[in-house]
Amino acid sequence: MSSQLATPQAYRQSAVLSASPGQLILELYDGARRFLRQAAESMSERDVERAHNALRRAELIITHLNEVIDDEQGEVSQNLHAIYAIYLSELGQARIRQDPRQVEAVSRMLGQMRQAWQQALSSPTAGQAVAS
Repeated sequence: MSSQLATPQAYRQSAVLSASPGQLILELYDGARRFLRQAAESMSERDVERAHNALRRAELIITHLNEVIDDEQGEVSQNLHAIYAIYLSELGQARIRQDPRQVEAVSRMLGQMRQAWQQALSSPTAGQAVAS
């Protein structure tokens, strides 16, 4: 393998390994939203297989975000579990209906969640606790 081919992969691996837990959460939101954009585009183009695959990848990320929630955070944890369950339910319905607008709505909500995380990570107390 040439060094040119290894460089982007090595860069991504280094970025992930050196990222804080909060930064990793932001990256997961970004990835989910990227896959949701792909799914919505594919639905608009009537490419059911590609839409399904992109939705599946976004769902796996959302499921992972749900699984890593610190359940000791009380009501916040419960609310996040409920929000992620709603997102997954909406995406399931969008898949059945092949409705790109429903996918885009979930993407916007994820964007709002990402923005809230970004703000929380920027606060002076951000280093004290990170729970997804």
